[in-house]
Amino acid sequence: MSVPPRDGDLAAAYRHCRRLSAEHGRSYHLATRLLPRRDRPAVHALYGFARTVDDIVDVDALAGRPPADCLAEIDAVEAELTRALAGSPAGARPVVLAVADTIRRYRIDPAHFAVFLASMRMDVPGAPGFRASYRTLTELRGYMRGSAAAIGLQMLPILGTVTDRADAEPAAAALGEAFQLTNFLRDVGEDLDRGRLYLPTDELAAFGVDAPLLQTCRASGRSDPRIARALAHLVAVNRHWYRLAEPGLAMLAPRVRPGLVAAFELYAAILDEIERGGYRVLDRRALVPRRRRAAIVARALL
Repeated sequence: MSVPPRDGDLAAAYRHCRRLSAEHGRSYHLATRLLPRRDRPAVHALYGFARTVDDIVDVDALAGRPPADCLAEIDAVEAELTRALAGSPAGARPVVLAVADTIRRYRIDPAHFAVFLASMRMDVPGAPGFRASYRTLTELRGYMRGSAAAIGLQMLPILGTVTDRADAEPAAAALGEAFQLTNFLRDVGEDLDRGRLYLPTDELAAFGVDAPLLQTCRASGRSDPRIARALAHLVAVNRHWYRLAEPGLAMLAPRVRPGLVAAFELYAAILDEIERGGYRVLDRRALVPRRRRAAIVARALL
C-alpha cells in the first residue's frame, strides 16, 4: 500500500532544498527570489536533487570513495525516486521527497531525471563510460544533454509558457547548456584538481593549449597568452549559446520572466568578469561583484 509523506516531512524536505540552494548556488538562489513565492520551493527542489547527486560524483569520489560505491549511491537515489513517484516514499532522503512532489505537481517528465542521472554516472572516475575530457564540442554537448539541457527541461513546466511548451523546449535546453559552459569556464582550475577537463581539447589545441600546460599554470599561478586566447574563443562560443537561448525568455509566463531574466544576466555577467580578469581562471574564481548582482536584480524587477 502506498503511503504519502506526512505534511511535516515534506515541508522539512523543501526547507532542506532551500538551504542547499542558498549555501551553494549564489546566483541561482538570488534569481529564484524573483520568482513567485509559490514556485520557489519547486525550483529549490530541483537544485537540491541535482546538488545531492553532484556531490556524490565530485565530493565523495574526490574523497576516495570507490567508484562502485558512488554508482550504487546514484542507483539508490534513482530507486528512491522511482518508489516515491509510485506512491511509496518511505525511507527516501529529503531531496527525493521534495523533487518527487515537484514532479507530480508540475507534471514534469521523469525521463528528464533519468537522462540527468545517466550523465552523472559518466562523471564518476573509474566507472564504465567515465570521460576525463571531451575532444569536441559535439562530444561535450552529448554529455551536457543530461547534465545541463535536461535541467532546463525540468524547469520549464514549473516556469510555465505563453506558447506551446514544445516550442520553448529548445531554448530551455540551450539555456541549460549556456549556464553549464559558463560554469566550466569559471571552474576549469577546480575541475583540473578533480582530474577532469570539460573544455573541448580540440578547441584548446587550436590555440596551442593542452592539459599539461593548464596544469602547469594551475600549479604555478602564472598566466599564458595561449590560454587567454583559447578562453576568449570559448567565451565567444558561450555567448552564442546565450543568444540561442534568449528568445525563449519571451516565451515564459510573465510571472516568472523577471527571475529568469536575472538568472540569464547574472550568469552572462560571469563571462564579463572572466574577460575583465584577463582570463585568469586557473588561479582565481571569477565572481560578479555584489553591487552588480544587485543592479541586475533591480533591473529585472523593473
